[in-house]
Amino acid sequence: QMNANDCHDPPEYWTIHGLWPDRAEDCNRTWHFNVTEIKDLMSDMRHYWPDVLHSSLNRTQFWKHEWEKHGTCAATLEVLNSQKKYFGKALDLYQQIFRLSFEARFETFRNSVGRCACDLLISVSFLIFQMSAIKEALTRFYGVTPKIQCLPPEEGEKAQTIGQIEFCFTKELQLVNCTVLEGESNPMQAHLKLGTSELSVCNDTLPTYYPSEVQ
Repeated sequence: QMNANDCHDPPEYWTIHGLWPDRAEDCNRTWHFNVTEIKDLMSDMRHYWPDVLHSSLNRTQFWKHEWEKHGTCAATLEVLNSQKKYFGKALDLYQQIFRLSFEARFETFRNSVGRCACDLLISVSFLIFQMSAIKEALTRFYGVTPKIQCLPPEEGEKAQTIGQIEFCFTKELQLVNCTVLEGESNPMQAHLKLGTSELSVCNDTLPTYYPSEVQ
């Protein structure tokens, strides 16, 4: 779908969107992004944190946005107080969550949610599950409850599509349940628009697409 919107080389695996502090108060907006500070991370950045919306000559724009909007706020923590630390720690957390845990358990996860919705298992390109089964499987594997955002059904479709999974951490960067923050009206609303659709909290009652080729 994104090819029509100049999507470049979309990966067939989960990638990083960002590392976001929940309460951003002491943000240094004058601390501008400098790609040379993360030159040692470039190989992993291109693979695990790719920018698929800009051409190859301008693919640092995604990282620039994430640093200036979120990284300059997260930098109040010593473990994240430089661009190299911020991006490097996000890559480390990705490895912790997905590469070492999720991939190793993916088939078990898929089989688990499949048993909960076996009558909805269809086609060679997409798997369809109940959202409640996906939530239960993730919570069981990780011991914490993540936030899950979806794209709403397109016209004529009945299923929503998983677009993003958020894992929450303490300031010590330990996994913790994702909870509603005080004064937060819609904590699961993401600031990412795909085409004309916008990610939002998944509907527990709708069947849910999960692309079968995504690892």
